[in-house]
Amino acid sequence: MGILQRFENRLEQMVSGAFAKAFRSAVQPVEVAAALQREVDNSAQILSRNRRLVPNQFHVELSPQDYQRLAPYSSTLSDELVEMLRDHAHEQSYVFTGPVSISFDEKDDLSTGRFHVRSSALASVTPASDSAVTDTAVRRADVILEVNGMKHPLDPPGIVIGRGNEADLRINDPGVSRRHAEVRIYPGDPIAGGAPQVSVVDLGSTNGVLVNGHKVSQATLDDGAQIKIGNTTMSIRFVSRGEGGGV
Repeated sequence: MGILQRFENRLEQMVSGAFAKAFRSAVQPVEVAAALQREVDNSAQILSRNRRLVPNQFHVELSPQDYQRLAPYSSTLSDELVEMLRDHAHEQSYVFTGPVSISFDEKDDLSTGRFHVRSSALASVTPASDSAVTDTAVRRADVILEVNGMKHPLDPPGIVIGRGNEADLRINDPGVSRRHAEVRIYPGDPIAGGAPQVSVVDLGSTNGVLVNGHKVSQATLDDGAQIKIGNTTMSIRFVSRGEGGGV
């Protein structure tokens, strides 16, 4: 029995009454499941001979009519679709970059029966110390590193970024080495009001470091600089004290 058939059978065992009526909308769950599988297959990136990296966050965009019908059951449907994707990934030797999530969004420009699937690969990010990312620490920082929705304050002398436990900022991305890169911070002159100097150094990683799309072994970072390691992109932001000392 195929994965889609198993998904449909599990769903049939759960639906009854209003749940079943909602699934008689123009968009059928098995259609969404098939589209999610195609999105994963089309987005797979080769890691090694037997492993391929795939997105882990998915947004299913529905017409207002279909969204209203399915929204009350979105949590149950999402759980079943996540389980289906995990089964598919196991069969195909796919590797997710982080926890798998599926959300449903309403799009006014879609007609009934039409839907779109969007995906992204977002690795989980864990600081070595939870105290490093408190709201107070972020507000007081002169430089912020933004990665996958998290703001990490940067203080001298800097941090090591990688996948291993010894890194100050751990990124669960298969394309990231255990000790991938170091972001170094040199404080500015407080009397002259100079901004800190920030640089990134490749620590001998397997896949290298990109800064604004260019591979580097070491580079100075300006405000807004984009750093990419593995499949994860992060950005540097200098915080002006004129912004009230916060972000």
